[in-house]
Amino acid sequence: MMEETRIVLKRGKEESLLRFHPWIFSGAVSRIYGEPEEGEVVTVVDSEEKFIARGHFQVGSIAVRVLTFRDEKIDRAWWTARLEQACRLRGALGLADSEETTCYRLVHGEGDSLPGLVVDIYGSVAVLQAHSIGMYRSRQQIAEILREIYGGKLTAVYDKSSGTLPFRAELNPVDGYLFGAAAGEPVLENGNRFLVNWERGQKTGFFIDQRDNRRLVGQYAAGRTVLNTFCYTGGFSVYALQGGAVHVDSVDSSRRAVELAQKNVELNFGTEASHRAIACDAFDFLKDVQDQYDLIVLDPPAFAKHQRVLGNALQGYKRLNARAISRIRPGGILFTFSCSQAVSREHFRNAVFSGAAIAGRNVRILHQLTQPADHPVNIYHPEGEYLKGLVLYVE
Repeated sequence: MMEETRIVLKRGKEESLLRFHPWIFSGAVSRIYGEPEEGEVVTVVDSEEKFIARGHFQVGSIAVRVLTFRDEKIDRAWWTARLEQACRLRGALGLADSEETTCYRLVHGEGDSLPGLVVDIYGSVAVLQAHSIGMYRSRQQIAEILREIYGGKLTAVYDKSSGTLPFRAELNPVDGYLFGAAAGEPVLENGNRFLVNWERGQKTGFFIDQRDNRRLVGQYAAGRTVLNTFCYTGGFSVYALQGGAVHVDSVDSSRRAVELAQKNVELNFGTEASHRAIACDAFDFLKDVQDQYDLIVLDPPAFAKHQRVLGNALQGYKRLNARAISRIRPGGILFTFSCSQAVSREHFRNAVFSGAAIAGRNVRILHQLTQPADHPVNIYHPEGEYLKGLVLYVE
């Protein structure tokens, strides 16, 4: 066995790891040989000190994020193989060399067996987010390998980890380019053009995970008046107009967001598009509308990032959906989403059902939605299925 810090598990606590779950919780740890630094690669053994896994050590409820269940060295060759594997998947999905779509997720944490790492591609720029100290300490090597894999197609790698790292780490991270720089050229998604601000925008700059669901909105939009709440940069609005909506209102509490939504509409349709960008709280806006819209999109930010606030989050989803269902025109289509990992698919459905009952309308489910294929879910880590959506027909 390699000379590394060893994490010894309590008897019986290896069972989830034998089923390849990539998290080791602190309560499963019996003892530690050595004094690992946060982010260090450690070896995990069972109570009889038989090898189980190797991963990044961290302080908190999750003690180790597993990188491999094989007794292998985590070196540059290992990183290269994992990142090349992620690239091959995106190639198989038709994303890596698409002329219609130039933005996609290259690495989706546990879904790509790289827990704690997200990498999104925007044209010739890769935007990296580390959610663990181990991935943060590896960011420069990751950037170098991406440069090797993509060659001249990649002009810059931007690190945007300051908002995603554990606050206890006390690293004082500063976002910035690991190499290169970028002018911020528009990206393409299914032929639609979008300006993306990865330096100041939310997440990595654009919600790539709604790509397939935006296209579905476009398929329902023809002849409809559309309300896109929590619009952010106007993705659903652009697709609705592309699909033939007669008018679209984009609502977000952030003035900067609605300004960018308006720019994205103008980028695709010019200044004469039938579109309004409104800086307003979505809950408040929905109070004052009645029979104005026959397609409404509810795509709020995560109401629950932790289980301890799950109850409040479900009440929020219930109130929001009740308000939208009660206001939409008869025969209207409602797209409603939750991006909270702490909210299960069943929890979300029950909250929406409760909202429909409060509204007193007859509602039918047309589609049950999730994240796209470039946000894969590790079959051994069902927690990775975070995006839930329903398309409802309201009579």
